[in-house]
Amino acid sequence: MWLLYAFLSSITAAAVAIFGKLGLKTLDSTLATTIRSIIMAAFLVLVSLFLKKFQGFTLGSLNSRDWWLIAAAGISGALSWLFYFVALKLAPATKVVVIDRLSLVFVIILAAIFLGEAIGWKSVVGGLLMVAGAVLITLK
Repeated sequence: MWLLYAFLSSITAAAVAIFGKLGLKTLDSTLATTIRSIIMAAFLVLVSLFLKKFQGFTLGSLNSRDWWLIAAAGISGALSWLFYFVALKLAPATKVVVIDRLSLVFVIILAAIFLGEAIGWKSVVGGLLMVAGAVLITLK
């Protein structure tokens, strides 16, 4: 089931690039990111309410470490979107997205460092192929 969700994530992420690029023609990238974030937050609150995810939840149900990690993830995501939309405004979507997806390589490295996940030869070869593909696609 995770594979289906991963593919759905990939497809909807592609839509972000296309809709975002089209929406940035006359709009500042930071403002566009802010508007996008407000819409996302409202949508997610509605989904969480519909799925009853707030039942039994209190602000005190998360410990301080969890709050800090969730906050760090939120700030990282916001910075990622800000940088992504600036890059989309300045360059072709295909090039921006390819470089953005190099985050996969960084996840492999950071997961090994911070999560203790093993890096096997398949991950190394796959990561190198991703980097090589990104270089090939972004070259003129």
